[in-house]
Amino acid sequence: MTASTLTQTIWPTQTPIGRTARAAILALAGTALLTLSAKIQIPFWPVPMTMQTFVVLVLGMAYGWKLGAATMLLYLAEGAIGLPVFAGTPERGIGLAYMAGPTGGYLAGFVLGAALCGWLAEKGWDRSWWRTAIAMSAGHVLILLLGFLWLASLVGAAKAFSVGVAPFYAATVAKTALAVVALPLAWKLLNKPAATPSKG
Repeated sequence: MTASTLTQTIWPTQTPIGRTARAAILALAGTALLTLSAKIQIPFWPVPMTMQTFVVLVLGMAYGWKLGAATMLLYLAEGAIGLPVFAGTPERGIGLAYMAGPTGGYLAGFVLGAALCGWLAEKGWDRSWWRTAIAMSAGHVLILLLGFLWLASLVGAAKAFSVGVAPFYAATVAKTALAVVALPLAWKLLNKPAATPSKG
């Protein structure tokens, strides 16, 4: 059984043209949000963090697996043609050369992480705090795993773990906790009955 996603509930549409327009608008909005999240660094320990993996996985859960993955692919396509949408661009390069560098595995992980979280959301996993925690954790693990494997092929496993995984434990926990609060709360607000007008 497939449950409605947050975006389908907030923006219902029944026609094929309406669904196509909704998907296009949400995908473009999603890539804009991903770009913004890549550019803003938040002071954190042990390293500054961006909110990008949070945005990746929450978009996946809010959009569903197909639109979530498609949005990530559109984002990667924007970067591949040279738009400065990734963290550190254009200062550290742009286009395919940047994508083949140390962050390439994480970028690929965005697609799979969003798809996994979107698939779980379509099973209703974004409506309770503990299932949201599991879904977000699984998405983060997938992104970090692909990032680690790609980075290990470039610099070796030990260094890849020390610079590409270990510094991000605390930020991953913080972003997962934020999603645990935000997603079930959004559903609670959407499902809250409208107040009955007073007859006085």
